[in-house]
Amino acid sequence: MEKTEYEVMAAVELDHWWYGGMRAINAAMLDPVMQGRAGLRILDAGCGTGGDAIFLRRYGEVVGLDYSAEAARLGGGRIPGMFARGSVTALPFADDSFDLVTSFDVLYHRAVPSEAAALAEARRVLRPGGRLLIRLPAYEFLRSRHDRQVHTRRRYTAGGATSLLGEAGFYVERVSYALSLLFPVPLAQRLLERVTPDRGAESAMTTPAPLLNAALRWPMALESAWLSMGGTFPFGLSIICLAHSGKVARVAPQRAGRAQT
Repeated sequence: MEKTEYEVMAAVELDHWWYGGMRAINAAMLDPVMQGRAGLRILDAGCGTGGDAIFLRRYGEVVGLDYSAEAARLGGGRIPGMFARGSVTALPFADDSFDLVTSFDVLYHRAVPSEAAALAEARRVLRPGGRLLIRLPAYEFLRSRHDRQVHTRRRYTAGGATSLLGEAGFYVERVSYALSLLFPVPLAQRLLERVTPDRGAESAMTTPAPLLNAALRWPMALESAWLSMGGTFPFGLSIICLAHSGKVARVAPQRAGRAQT
């Protein structure tokens, strides 16, 4: 990701409609399996500047990890003492360390040459019964100038994401597209980009005017409400997947004893 994109992310991610809407969608996926459980350890793998790690504290103790020095500089202060430098393909944690691993818009990146390696590491550090929640950008035909700014290597389909998780040993519990109700907007924007000159460097994630920023939250709130009721969306700008680690607790064998009378 370009250095300027980290700076934009740090400035807007606590207030921008897209970040807030996506956190509501994350909550719709996580609440049914995480709420009410105590003492959970959570890893946000590829945490960027730390906004999602703050959100994840509602479920337990959070460790944020990112490879970027910019992320460490900007995000480390938001989650002091809970930020680690490292790669998602070689996590610096012991086996069976976490109850939940999240990775939001990370595996698509040029700095992650192998999704299989990253998913294998996520599964390694998950405890038996642990969950993985990932978000990925959808559809190659939606590739845009923003993809160049954030160093996108590839975009995905829901079926492709499900296959990647299954091949890594995960059991996919839920998968859906997201940012679906507003889908015509980014679609039109991408089509327009193809016939207009690229005038450079303004980030796609700058916060809009307050009234527009507030108005754009409503479609995302409707999406999160639908997902919280078990619904899914057949298309969208992003893909969200919740998966079980596929690991089960080992039970020590019982020794045969004398029959009790």
